[in-house]
Amino acid sequence: MATPRAIVPEIAPAQSHVVSARKTRWGPGSVVVLGLTLVLALSFLFPFVWTVSSSLKSPAQIFSFPPTLVPIPPQWVNYATVLQKVPYGTWVENSLIVVILSTTGVVLTSSVVAYSFARFEFRGRDLIFLATLGTMMLPSQVTLIPQFVLFNALGFINTLLPLWVPAWFGGGAFFIFLLRQFFLSLPTDLDEAALMDGANVLQVYWSILLPLSKPALATVAIISFIESWNDFLGPLIYLNTPDTFTVAVGLTFFQNVPELAGEPLQHLLMAATVMAIVPPLILFFSFQRYFVQGIVLSGIKG
Repeated sequence: MATPRAIVPEIAPAQSHVVSARKTRWGPGSVVVLGLTLVLALSFLFPFVWTVSSSLKSPAQIFSFPPTLVPIPPQWVNYATVLQKVPYGTWVENSLIVVILSTTGVVLTSSVVAYSFARFEFRGRDLIFLATLGTMMLPSQVTLIPQFVLFNALGFINTLLPLWVPAWFGGGAFFIFLLRQFFLSLPTDLDEAALMDGANVLQVYWSILLPLSKPALATVAIISFIESWNDFLGPLIYLNTPDTFTVAVGLTFFQNVPELAGEPLQHLLMAATVMAIVPPLILFFSFQRYFVQGIVLSGIKG
């Protein structure tokens, strides 16, 4: 009986060594794929690097030839000049108000609608769901004029209301579809057990489904935040004065700043752009794990 015990420790390390060697083996195909990945990653990263570099250049360095990638010395004063010459802080505040209210509305209302499509049986459910998905095929320009007429009649023009109020009425077809797919992947036994214990449908939604749907909800929140933060057409149509601008539309205001008339603006515009990029980047990398997990799990069950 002692012999098998002596043989097993000798075989196991050899097998594990073979497995690890197979995992770390590099073939020609792997090298090519890695090289293409690095080239594509650098090509996508270069515009961001160039924007950061341009934000630290002087006007002379902006137009120098051949162009330089690393500004010497870096002009950190460009960021302070942006905050002094334009109401950038007000634009950031307006953008935060819009994205917080809009994202909250999208997460809450789209999850309620998705819950009804995923859990309730009622006449015309599938037809209504198909009609909801059909709205994704309509370009935003088609509904732009009717929305403007409606918001003008309500007195919403030149306020932030048109930018976040619609998010509280369903949240959008894409988010409804995403959350519905995730809810379908959750077993209905959880709902039935809670209903047998005396819970109602709202308690099932709030206390059971939502806590289990954190990856999908995080995905919806991230996408909604980035869309609202980068939205340009909506603020351009509904906002008229600089004190109501969001960051996206405020960047175009640099061409109309009286204090900067006749001066080069490219370095200041790049500095303002870098500051506008920072919040979405922080949000995405902070919740990247939930974002990827939510996208993967939402397609498990159709």
